[in-house]
Amino acid sequence: MTSTASDSARIEHAAHGPRSAPAFLLIRGLSTQLIQWPEIFLEGLIEAGFRVVVFDNRDCGLSTKFDAAGVPSIPDLLAGRAAPAYSIADMAADAVGVLDALGIDRAHVAGMSLGGMIAQHLAFSHGDRCLSVTSIMSTSGAPGLPSGTPEAMAVLSSSPEHPEDRESVIQHLMHHQSVIGSPAYPQTPEERRSYCERAYDRCYCPDGTARQMAAVLTDSTRADRLAEVRVPFQVLHGSDDPLIPIECGRDTAERVPGARFVEIPGIGHDVTNANTPHVLAPLVEFARSVG
Repeated sequence: MTSTASDSARIEHAAHGPRSAPAFLLIRGLSTQLIQWPEIFLEGLIEAGFRVVVFDNRDCGLSTKFDAAGVPSIPDLLAGRAAPAYSIADMAADAVGVLDALGIDRAHVAGMSLGGMIAQHLAFSHGDRCLSVTSIMSTSGAPGLPSGTPEAMAVLSSSPEHPEDRESVIQHLMHHQSVIGSPAYPQTPEERRSYCERAYDRCYCPDGTARQMAAVLTDSTRADRLAEVRVPFQVLHGSDDPLIPIECGRDTAERVPGARFVEIPGIGHDVTNANTPHVLAPLVEFARSVG
């Protein structure tokens, strides 16, 4: 794994598979790290003939933390009395910086949740670097779209009972995963614990999560700009997503000229060992269809 510097951040990234293969850039969601892609998911893309590139978004994992900006006040952000430390557009520029560092001119791009929002920015602002773009379990952010279930929204904004205690944090993270997970493809308790322990031990940065969320909440032009997209564009969304309802995925696809929409039955707001085949198949099919 190596780091590359953008204008304002160092971004930890890794590449897997042959250099000669077409690149597939994967973008994680809010607060999650490059190690949280299931190995079976990465191996599936490599076996399908792609070079897989993963990275830690800024304020997460081993990439630059913006601690000097402090913890944002959501009410102040929404009232326009404060500005976020950075924007989703800045996070998309980080992704371009990773491609530059690896000498990759164009890549297939797929992002989940927050990563889908970043992928959308890549599609309309950096389309020349994209072979295709897939937005997974994400949203355009347009006003009026439905929000998640009360339980999912509550767990998103909750904190561990004892933030300084490793086991308390891991229990909190495990509960979060259980709430947003796929009902038809649940993680085993052992998988869920391993997923959360590895993430905690590599980097636990709740302040960074708050700053990433500030970027999401202030990204007000994305919905309208999706009409500018001219690259092959696909939306994947689980039928049982409790955090970002499937209507949000449909809205995203409707805003992009010629976009393809795929509903995946039984999937919530995660990519796991169990549901990987159902996410991977349409991803590979679409990338192959556009060359």
